Amino acid sequence: MSGEEFVPLSLTPLLIGTFAAIACALPGNFLVLRKQALIGDAISHVVLPGIVVAFLVTGAISTWPMMLGAAGAAVVAVVLIETIRRLGQIEPGAAMGVVFTTMFAGGVLLLEQTDTSSVHLDVEHALYGSLESLIWLDATGWSSLLDPVALAGLPPELARIALTLVGVSLFVWLFWRPLKISTFDEGFARTIGIRTGALGMALVIAAAIAAVAAFDAVGSIIVIAMFICPPAAARMMTDRLETQIAWSVVFAILSAVSGYILAGYGPLWLGGSDAVSAAGMIATMSGLILAIAAVFGPCRMRAAAPGPG
Repeated sequence: MSGEEFVPLSLTPLLIGTFAAIACALPGNFLVLRKQALIGDAISHVVLPGIVVAFLVTGAISTWPMMLGAAGAAVVAVVLIETIRRLGQIEPGAAMGVVFTTMFAGGVLLLEQTDTSSVHLDVEHALYGSLESLIWLDATGWSSLLDPVALAGLPPELARIALTLVGVSLFVWLFWRPLKISTFDEGFARTIGIRTGALGMALVIAAAIAAVAAFDAVGSIIVIAMFICPPAAARMMTDRLETQIAWSVVFAILSAVSGYILAGYGPLWLGGSDAVSAAGMIATMSGLILAIAAVFGPCRMRAAAPGPG
């Protein structure tokens, strides 16, 4: 594919998918190590009612109302999970399952009962996203990267997910030490003055922001896969947290790039005539990478329990 075809048709969807994968994988590392991987799944579901409520209040799909709605829904979900766990005296996984399925179902019902025909917000969009449609119509080739007029026509989703990636990266960098200590030894973290409860809530909110920024472009499928698969695969490659973070970023990039390419060209290589869902293929590739790491990863036998960072 020449630059005249690749830049307008594939560059921006590829970048958006890659940035979304990395933004989800970074907080996902800590969720996996804290044995809270299902929270990433829950967040990707509970952001839906938050987004719908934000749309109903504002009447438009815009970045800050969507993020505030999603973050608020994530906080509500965490409170409900903890309340159900304590009052019902059931294990956290069951409480999470009840809350995120109920809230997601509520979001679906809101979508079906409200008029969202004027915006690109529906059940199919919530699941699969619209990654393939995020093309750069004003681009004519690689020279467009230096053309201010063409750059003004970039899909807004690219700037949104890029800023989110920067924000999530800054959060991990600024709170690296307390995140690391509280992840591996929460009791010790409390004794040295780290507010583990507030830090855990901040981690959930950061994950929620990453989820909602990715949600509009890639839907909930990639969000779920990227919170869990790259960090889990990276956990099987090393016992050091720093190296695990690096591996998770590599796996996120690899799954996003290979998934997007295979979604567009894989069916053609096999004699088919139609492309398949990019979101579905990216999630499939992330699962395949996890399976390979589970079989061949050097630390696969020790991945069940967190070790020293």
